[in-house]
Amino acid sequence: MIIGIECTAHTFGVGIVNKGKILSNIRDMYTTESGGIVPVESAKHHREIAEKIYCAALDEARIEEKEIDAIALSNAPGLSPCLLAGLEFAQLKARKLEIPIVPVNHCVAHLEIGQSIGAKDPVLLYASGANTQIIAYASGKYRVFGETLDIGIGNFIDKFARYIGIGFPGGPKIEEKAKTGKYVEMPYSIKGMDVSFSGMQTKLQQLRDKGISIEDLSYSLQENAFSMLVEAAERALAHTGKRELVIGGGVGCNARLQDMCKIMCEDRGAKFFCPSKQLLVDNAAMIAFTGEIMFNSGIRKNYKEVEIKPRERTDDVEVIWK
Repeated sequence: MIIGIECTAHTFGVGIVNKGKILSNIRDMYTTESGGIVPVESAKHHREIAEKIYCAALDEARIEEKEIDAIALSNAPGLSPCLLAGLEFAQLKARKLEIPIVPVNHCVAHLEIGQSIGAKDPVLLYASGANTQIIAYASGKYRVFGETLDIGIGNFIDKFARYIGIGFPGGPKIEEKAKTGKYVEMPYSIKGMDVSFSGMQTKLQQLRDKGISIEDLSYSLQENAFSMLVEAAERALAHTGKRELVIGGGVGCNARLQDMCKIMCEDRGAKFFCPSKQLLVDNAAMIAFTGEIMFNSGIRKNYKEVEIKPRERTDDVEVIWK
């Protein structure tokens, strides 16, 4: 019985997994009326609701604290104040229950949760706020075959949302506005399997200042940015020879991005796996799911030994559980 804690950015979550089965997945998200994430405020949010979310997860799973064998903690990468809030809570519980902590890389968890819906050896299109990477397993690690050269896709969308006066998170509102928009030409920046969004960011702001509608800009943003991601993912599939694509991260909830991935995979004869929305966004079930795999491979630490790693990359992780 593994309990997972997600705390890398705006979301604090607690999930419980037993033998690969998700028993609960409770989360609460820090939001703002305008602007983006304020890390210290998000950390404050985590500390205030941690115990409530923890108890709710135990109730939903219908288990008692004494049944928990280990705590899986998303200790990397992320915003330092938020990671510290999660670490403190995990250490508190681990000390009380006398159980170990399994440190889990948040990005790796987005890939591993693909196993829960049948993916075996996929390429991951990881599209979230701060992270935009094309990841696949090779030679003992999850290798990054392509990534953003400047800003994460989610942060790019949120930055445009802030510019037009939409609060955080901006992605769902941009997706809604795009439904009635038409295409306006935008910079298309892809180099091999790496992508860049800063040029498009500047162009969007210039066009908005010239009076182009938010709907047209939202539509054009999605069509351009998502095409870049799918092109990079297809190149990774061709390069690695893999036949499965998994999407992960909050931006993966976007229906248009999912459709583009599906069409590309059908054209290539590859399988497309899309976890449910609750497993695409930042969540603790994927942390617990990955933590259980790692725990069963002997990976565990005393609560005093665990530390946060805000800048740990996906390809820094030694994947010894494969």
